[in-house]
Amino acid sequence: MSDVELPTRPTPTASRSPLLSRPGAVAGEGLESAVALHYGDPMREQRLLEEGLAVVDLSHRDVVTVTGPDRLTWLHSLTTQHLLGLEPRQSREALILTPKGHVEHSLHLVDDGGTTWVTTEPGAGPALAEWLDRMKFMLRVEVAIVTDAWAVLGEPHASESAAGEPLAWRDPWPDLVGDTTAYGPVDEHPGTERAWREVIVPRADLVAAVADRPLAGLWAAEALRIAAWRPRLGLETDHRTIVHEVDWLRTAVHLHKGCYRGQETVARVHNLGRPPRRLVFLHLDGSGHILPDRGSEVRAGDRVVGHVTSVGRHHVDGPIALAVIKRNTDPTLELLVDDLSAAQTTIVAP
Repeated sequence: MSDVELPTRPTPTASRSPLLSRPGAVAGEGLESAVALHYGDPMREQRLLEEGLAVVDLSHRDVVTVTGPDRLTWLHSLTTQHLLGLEPRQSREALILTPKGHVEHSLHLVDDGGTTWVTTEPGAGPALAEWLDRMKFMLRVEVAIVTDAWAVLGEPHASESAAGEPLAWRDPWPDLVGDTTAYGPVDEHPGTERAWREVIVPRADLVAAVADRPLAGLWAAEALRIAAWRPRLGLETDHRTIVHEVDWLRTAVHLHKGCYRGQETVARVHNLGRPPRRLVFLHLDGSGHILPDRGSEVRAGDRVVGHVTSVGRHHVDGPIALAVIKRNTDPTLELLVDDLSAAQTTIVAP
């Protein structure tokens, strides 16, 4: 039996990006069909991102807005993150959990003083907006999905947006945000080398916002995300994922903020035990020049212990992957993925 069940991915929401007309652009498939996987040279694009020079078309991500005077207190009560007193242009990452504590929605959230802007995974916006709408009750809030009018660009910068420039969500990974904890390493975490933010621009101005900066595709951005051990909703998660398994408490969960849906599971696992599964980084044998598919079985000998959740080709380290495996898998074992050897690096401790 499978240890990880891949979720059914939603329908794309965003329209085809005009940046796909750039020379060398190769469009993705499915949820990535609206943007480019690469522009002809993914390895060079990775290096440009690491140097802080390139920009990534993320206009397939969904954008949701929340307005009204009660918006921050309301979102504070619904999500895993402490949002009271959030200053304009200050970014936060938050999750919405099921009643049993499984990860359901991921919110990249930034407020401009009058509107809370949320970017979320491609195709996930309608379900998020619908759920939030059902939770309004008598509060003074309005929820809208605005993906048709607003688009996202990824930039390799670690600063919050300044007055006079487009609003941006700054990725806090792998810092410990607020009253929280880490299930992976704190010191010498590879994610400290990755600067990242998502800039929200009018969709009509997408080409102008890129200007003459070089473009990098999703393959380049994803390889650097995997190398940083950064989890993503719908990739590192399935319908059973709890935050501890993928080390998501460190940036998205405040441990003492008061009641929210799923809090009991977060507290119980944190206080009394370890998660049943754990995220692991895999360095794959690259001699065959073939990457395994997402969802490929991870085996310890003849025993299936998990599945690959994300895979990429790094410009220095070669083929790399993230996988979710059974917690009790021996961290010293060399694993197998599609008969490729896979050296594991512990992220979440057994």
